[in-house]
Amino acid sequence: MSSETKSSSNFKVKIQRFGSHLSGMIMPNIGAFIAWGLITALFIPTGWWPNEELAKLVDPMILFLLPILIGFTGGRLVYDIRGGVVGATATMGVIVGADIPMFLGAMVMGPLGGYAIKKFDQAIDGKVRQGFEMLVNNFSAGIIAGILTIIGFKGIGPIVLTLNKTLAAGVETLVQANLLPLASIIIEPAKVLFLNNAINHGILGPIGIEQAAREGMSILFLLEANPGPGLGILLAFVFFGKGMAKQSASGATVIHFFGGIHEIYFPYILMKPALILAAIGGGAAGVFTLLLFNGGLVAAPSPGSIFAVAAMAPRGGFLAVMAGVLVAATVSFLIASVILKGSKATDDDLAKATEKTSALKGKESRASSLIVKEEEAPATVEEKEVNKIIFACDAGMGSSAMGASIMKNKVKKAGLSIDVANSSISNIPMDADIVITHKDLTDRAKAKHPDAAHISVENFLNSPKYDELIEKLK
Repeated sequence: MSSETKSSSNFKVKIQRFGSHLSGMIMPNIGAFIAWGLITALFIPTGWWPNEELAKLVDPMILFLLPILIGFTGGRLVYDIRGGVVGATATMGVIVGADIPMFLGAMVMGPLGGYAIKKFDQAIDGKVRQGFEMLVNNFSAGIIAGILTIIGFKGIGPIVLTLNKTLAAGVETLVQANLLPLASIIIEPAKVLFLNNAINHGILGPIGIEQAAREGMSILFLLEANPGPGLGILLAFVFFGKGMAKQSASGATVIHFFGGIHEIYFPYILMKPALILAAIGGGAAGVFTLLLFNGGLVAAPSPGSIFAVAAMAPRGGFLAVMAGVLVAATVSFLIASVILKGSKATDDDLAKATEKTSALKGKESRASSLIVKEEEAPATVEEKEVNKIIFACDAGMGSSAMGASIMKNKVKKAGLSIDVANSSISNIPMDADIVITHKDLTDRAKAKHPDAAHISVENFLNSPKYDELIEKLK
């Protein structure tokens, strides 16, 4: 590999990790964001059931609750609960010092608070006289949190506020100039390369929430989450695909459109890179339609299922949102159909593309569940008492949750009294006896929890290692 290629790959990995870190702060709190979105959609003056008293919940939730949750989660990712408390406290500095929802500020202050208290604890480790541990722990956390809160209020808050307003002004300029559809040129390829978290959670989400709080909705929530482009591409494979790609496309369509798991169509694009034109064309057409009919959502739909999209549509805006999805799907379908009619793709192409997707993301692609793969090596677990099995992936909410659900059923049927759960790599609980990860994430999982037994799988959805493990546990 040339130095230039290696440098490009390293840069992409850094961006992915950055996006994964942002996602790690946002994804665990999606339920709170959806709660705020539903309350907003229902009770504000332009909502489905306007209620002046209940509408008072909207501003405190978006100005205080959500940023503090992000700050706490960011601090906890760095240094567990202690880091979370300092991170949440420090986040108050940027909240009070601004007149807009401080999501970007929380993404800075949360990890900074966790990092600061972690470094302090490391510096005094073994140096505190016996009997003074609680005093030092409590006051050190309080003093560091207080200092960071003031720094956030006086220094970091104004900087983030300026950055946020600059980004918002840039987006507003694109909207006013009707150039927002061009954002699909960046967003759609970024999705396929798994760089979307950095764009979505780092820029579009915070600005979109600010717009939704001010105007009742934002189109930015649909720039990345619109399921239309992926739907059109998968339907093109249903009608014009070949071999395994055609056979698996119908199942992938259901998972993508109704389940909201967009990554399942990424291997189909990687198999035929020209299809990125269909994704870009569909995305741009969808955005243009939303601009034309003034469409948008009140909060981020997560996952990007058509059900979540419909639930987040504002009163009077449902048809505009559906039009944006339908037009995006139609345009991407037409472009993809033309490309596929001249395609010579084979089953091997889809299998290779699925492997490439897994390599890009650092964990197995959900599309792999629709493809017959070679048998994996047997699971190896030392003989010891097992009370907890953890499935871990990057965000701890997608493929790991699906794998944990499958294992829970197997454990229940086997009559075993074992707790099965899922988490992100960074939050693997220390009492986990067995940690199951995709093979590309196993090294990171071992570094996080070296004392647990680790099992690597190729596919979270149909790994033969699950049955092997159950037999051993019996």
